[in-house]
Amino acid sequence: MAALPETQHWTVDEYLACEEQSEIKHEYYAGEIYAMTGASPNHNRISGDTYAAIHAQLRGSPCEIFGSDQRVRVSDSHYVYPDISIVCGKAQFDDRRPQSLLNPTLLIEVLSPPTEDYDRGRKAVSYRALAGLQEFLLIAQDRQHITHYVRHAAQQWLVADVTQPDAIIELAAIHGRLALAEVYARVVFEEAGSEKGDS
Repeated sequence: MAALPETQHWTVDEYLACEEQSEIKHEYYAGEIYAMTGASPNHNRISGDTYAAIHAQLRGSPCEIFGSDQRVRVSDSHYVYPDISIVCGKAQFDDRRPQSLLNPTLLIEVLSPPTEDYDRGRKAVSYRALAGLQEFLLIAQDRQHITHYVRHAAQQWLVADVTQPDAIIELAAIHGRLALAEVYARVVFEEAGSEKGDS
């Protein structure tokens, strides 16, 4: 997850230079950097099972899946580390270290309560402006709730909130499917504040 922003204003070059040396990942948005703090057990359960469910469907396809260590350049002023990134066709990267993916087809974020407003707000707005991105998912970890964005036209997106336990999400961009039952199979829902960690 991303923590609250550090107060210094950073240029993109300063951020990228810092990332080359840092042992901790940071996201960058318009001069602010957000340290990626440790994930909660539920976050890891959701991201791991979602990755596994999709990875199994991509064998033999032109699509490639990346985990949470893959940075994505959303724009010149926005760099993120989604939980899952998928690109169909030839993956394109910039020349910085670590390299940023430039052309994701589908992105998946597991939300954390402290930063859910940011993820559903300006991050989602940035994703919708990313050329080539066809779909993205925002997955809640404290309840069974997935928000599914699908590009309908250049500047139009269809949005669906999926909450039914037996629902299956059609991932048209990668010719795949994702069942809520798979995503939440091992999640332990706790009362508010009882499970520690991020994200």
